[in-house]
Amino acid sequence: MATPPLLPKSTSPFLSVPSAHTNFIKPSFLNPLDKSPCTKRPSVQVHLKKKNPWLDPFDDGEDPNMEYGSLFTDGKQDEDPRPPDNPDNPYGFLKFPMGFTVELASLPLKIRGDVRKCCCMISGGVYENLLFFPAIQLIKDRYPGVQIDVVASARGKQTHELNKNVRWANVYDIDDDWPDPGDYTDMTGLLKSRYYDMVLSTKVGGFGHAAFLFLTTARDRVCYIYPNVNAAGAGLLLSETFTAESVNLSEGGYNMYQQMVDWLGRPFRSVPRQPLPPLKVSISRKLKAVVAEKYTKAGVEKGKYIVIHGIESDSKASMQSGGDTDSLLPIQVWADIANSIRGMKPVFVIPHEKERDYVEEIVGEDASIVFITTPGQLAALINDSAGVIATNTAAVQLANAREKPSIALFCSELKGRLFVPNAEEKKCVVVSSKTGKLIDIEVEAVKQAMPIFDVPSLALA
Repeated sequence: MATPPLLPKSTSPFLSVPSAHTNFIKPSFLNPLDKSPCTKRPSVQVHLKKKNPWLDPFDDGEDPNMEYGSLFTDGKQDEDPRPPDNPDNPYGFLKFPMGFTVELASLPLKIRGDVRKCCCMISGGVYENLLFFPAIQLIKDRYPGVQIDVVASARGKQTHELNKNVRWANVYDIDDDWPDPGDYTDMTGLLKSRYYDMVLSTKVGGFGHAAFLFLTTARDRVCYIYPNVNAAGAGLLLSETFTAESVNLSEGGYNMYQQMVDWLGRPFRSVPRQPLPPLKVSISRKLKAVVAEKYTKAGVEKGKYIVIHGIESDSKASMQSGGDTDSLLPIQVWADIANSIRGMKPVFVIPHEKERDYVEEIVGEDASIVFITTPGQLAALINDSAGVIATNTAAVQLANAREKPSIALFCSELKGRLFVPNAEEKKCVVVSSKTGKLIDIEVEAVKQAMPIFDVPSLALA
């Protein structure tokens, strides 16, 4: 019996056109607007606010239905549970970084976002570093037991001798767009070896500065970025970004760090919003003794003199703000203002010794002149005074921090509102120029503000 030949199965052509009798069902993905019940799309709730849209485009924020009821995740962090270091141990001791002592590290280190070590990179000079003091105090209150370090310029580092919350302060100019390669790599290695949990930067930067923060390997990298195309790609390397209103952040005045402060004090589960504390400074006894010797040598007594700060000079110790360059007056104007003081003796603060002869020539050889270049010495001088008359320099903020009455001279009314908000509560009288130039300020208006010093024997000229 012959077997039939094996014939292949007939297959329909792949690109054949279906006949009229063929029931062709179009796939649902080819018709996304199909309203049939079998293709009903699930409803997805999307949160508009993302942590950082550059990092994960599919991150819709925290799940609102997630329950965190454990005692290990509610509330603020606890103090560091590690035992204190013993430098007298003959066998030495080690500083274990985060994640290497699992048996001692607290459970909410990742869940709650505890911060044990924080580094603040502060752009600018004395004025900008001084206005960052409330933010440092906010970090200290929000994360109990945190160790705060500062990276600032040479002038900015001097400011932190007035801050008791800062552990270490390192000199590195983050405003330099072309740093020395050796200094750059050295600072990168230094920051990386300290194992920071959070790094904050007040420099308005782009991709280059974001890469510098990324190399620190910190868990949270927070920074201001450019408000233009120069910020392209910076968000990929940062955990949180703030788009600055202008390239010069100092133009924002006293509240120049408002965006970063709002993020630092944000509420988190059972922790309410952390309020921003006022500006305060701490002065050591040694600093007070050094300054007391200076003003005693100048011929004045404690509590019986008025500090005059803001004499025109080309010295870097003038302590101006980068957001207000028109903030110095010639000595001729200061001489007219000093002549209106009765019952107190004016003390002229000079930022350089070369200004001494010029002041004595205009005011007189019996003028009380004190040479001060550091913000710490200036704060000690203001602390022992009866008040301050100054232009928009760090002296105005230091007077407010020590609760001393002051008269602040500004080139415009707008600058006065920006740098000294709520002036009446701070016992400060703001006198502004009507022409927009500080040189045109009315001396008579300054004389009328003299009663703020509340001296019985003080009389108007």
